[in-house]
Amino acid sequence: MQRPVPLLALLMCLPMPGFADQPAALEEIIVTAQLRPTALMNQPSSISVVTARDIREREAQHLEGILNLAPNVNSAGGTSRARFYQIRGVGERSQFQEPLNPSIGLVIDGIDFSGLGGAGTLFDVEQVEILRGPQGTLHGANALAGLINIRSAAPAAEPAMRVEVSAGEYDSWSAGLMGTGPLVADRLLYRLAVNRYSSDGFMENDYLGRDDTNNQDETTVRGKLRWLPNERDSVDLTLMYIDIDNGYDAFSLDNTRHTLSDQPGKDRQESYASGLEWRRSLDRVVLDVAATGASTDSRYAYDEDWSYVGIAPGWEYSSYDQYDRTRDSYSATARLSSGEAGRLFAGRSDWVAGIYYLGDREHLRRRYTYLEKDFFSDYDTDTYALFGQLDTRLGDKLNLITGLRVERRHTDYSDNNDVHSDPDKDLWGGRIALEYHPLDDGMVYASISRGYRANGINAGILASMETTDDPDILLQLRALQQFQEEYLINYETGFKGSLLAGRLQTRLAIFYMDRKDQQVKGSLVVPRPDGSTAFLDYTDNAAQGHNYGSELELNWLASEQLLLFANIGLLQTEYENYTDAQGNDLSGRDQAQAPNYQYAIGARYDFDAGFYLRMDVEGKDSYYFSDRHELKSPSYNLLNLRLGYAHDNWSVAVWGRNVTDETYYVRGFGTFGNDPRKEYAVEPYYQFGEPRVLGVSASYDF
Repeated sequence: MQRPVPLLALLMCLPMPGFADQPAALEEIIVTAQLRPTALMNQPSSISVVTARDIREREAQHLEGILNLAPNVNSAGGTSRARFYQIRGVGERSQFQEPLNPSIGLVIDGIDFSGLGGAGTLFDVEQVEILRGPQGTLHGANALAGLINIRSAAPAAEPAMRVEVSAGEYDSWSAGLMGTGPLVADRLLYRLAVNRYSSDGFMENDYLGRDDTNNQDETTVRGKLRWLPNERDSVDLTLMYIDIDNGYDAFSLDNTRHTLSDQPGKDRQESYASGLEWRRSLDRVVLDVAATGASTDSRYAYDEDWSYVGIAPGWEYSSYDQYDRTRDSYSATARLSSGEAGRLFAGRSDWVAGIYYLGDREHLRRRYTYLEKDFFSDYDTDTYALFGQLDTRLGDKLNLITGLRVERRHTDYSDNNDVHSDPDKDLWGGRIALEYHPLDDGMVYASISRGYRANGINAGILASMETTDDPDILLQLRALQQFQEEYLINYETGFKGSLLAGRLQTRLAIFYMDRKDQQVKGSLVVPRPDGSTAFLDYTDNAAQGHNYGSELELNWLASEQLLLFANIGLLQTEYENYTDAQGNDLSGRDQAQAPNYQYAIGARYDFDAGFYLRMDVEGKDSYYFSDRHELKSPSYNLLNLRLGYAHDNWSVAVWGRNVTDETYYVRGFGTFGNDPRKEYAVEPYYQFGEPRVLGVSASYDF
């Protein structure tokens, strides 16, 4: 096991505070993802918030760049950006032909992007909120294990403009412009943010002689209007355009950063989205009405053989796989919440009640070398929900929170293999939480919450029933035609407190998750008549699973100059009574993408005259890449540094990510051979994480 970088030794080089120092308290952070905006330290649940300063000082362009700051949060590669996420060991790792029922919700400015993680760009983002545990009351079926909420900055009443630029290794650069202010004084405010990011990527294609086949080319445009017609009403309009035009050429037959593909892949996502929200605040109630719409075209394609024609005559094959998806998504929400005069039970209970609709229309076209004709499918989902929450003060220091969500979900799937399914399902989730405040700035809580994930069919399995005469394979296929819904019950207790006159914030959570009919991703290897093999992805139900652990987050303003933080997650996961389609007994084995520990510790020191230094160290234990093989990601530790200078309205910084150039992996395969030079001997294959990247950035505020 590798040893963490000795951050404490580095901190010894910094001037430490004396006992006479009395720095100001840490700033209060408001979480907006819940039914009511609430201070982070008053939330009876495990939540991490990554602020705008964290995003800027880590030089993070995308969500994948900040997730390691949150304990027990992981992500999977297999794409140009990590767009599949896991919280406490629960979450998807990939999507190919089958429809996806996400376990982790992704919401950007109130618009549902669950399953479309490529949209998680971070320019002009105010904060990212990561809610751990099932969000059955809040978000329903797309948040079995948690929710990631990205909130961009709001329009400001005072005019302002900012320009940001950065440049780094691998021909990486970014340029962004933000403007905000009043269009009509005190009545109509605007904000516009435009960003472009480009990088050649850190892979080189030796066959084509190119260093940009795994490139990143990303454009984000966000516009906001806030209308304040009177003291009681506000109307917010959000418009969004996200264009991700990335290459995908990440796997090497030699397990190096040098590829041999003759047909490099693509990982594209183009999204147009809008959201409209009206809020009316009355004495007794507050009314929120919101409507959103998003249209996304995506392409995920790759060179399946990772090589070129002529690499091994007589042994080689050549194959290309491409998935073009179009998804149109619409939602509507109407919510009433109590005002000060509208509380129930003698003013002791705040309440929220609402209705919700989400409609998704997804069309897939798959072009694949081994298909006689293109594959087409349509997957339509309509979700109707009623939800409510009651927050009751049982005493001066004791509060009870109860929430419930009832959901009617209708799906309609059809494809050109004559597969059709249209199941309806009634689902429900909720939570009960007790919070006790023994101190003015401290809280102990305990909660039980229930989340759910929808059922479905394995369309690829159904379409393959006629492709083999092997009785053993047919038996496996028949057993995998459909899968059932999964339920997760989360038991959690924790402590949140502000100590040392508000200079030290502590958040501790201990949890146990009981998964019923756990949905597990797997694949069958089916031999083709020509000697090649087909991989059929499927979803199956394990009998039961258990995930348990703890999360500790500390922020200490040690002096006016020195801020220290530590985020640590411990996690144990296992299957119970689960045998996969190949007959492998996985009972007692760790679940995939679930490292036993994660940490992120760091410091930010403000020197005199505007200089500052930030140091972050983050690491993870080893973990299985998949449930269908034994290949693991080795444990690793990464060091990030930033030295900056800020003066009045401009700033400049030099920075480095993975400064020690640690080799680590974000995806791996271990059950097949793909190298014809070795006669397809079975061996592991890895997708590399980011190497050392050094750069410089600057900003100017007008």
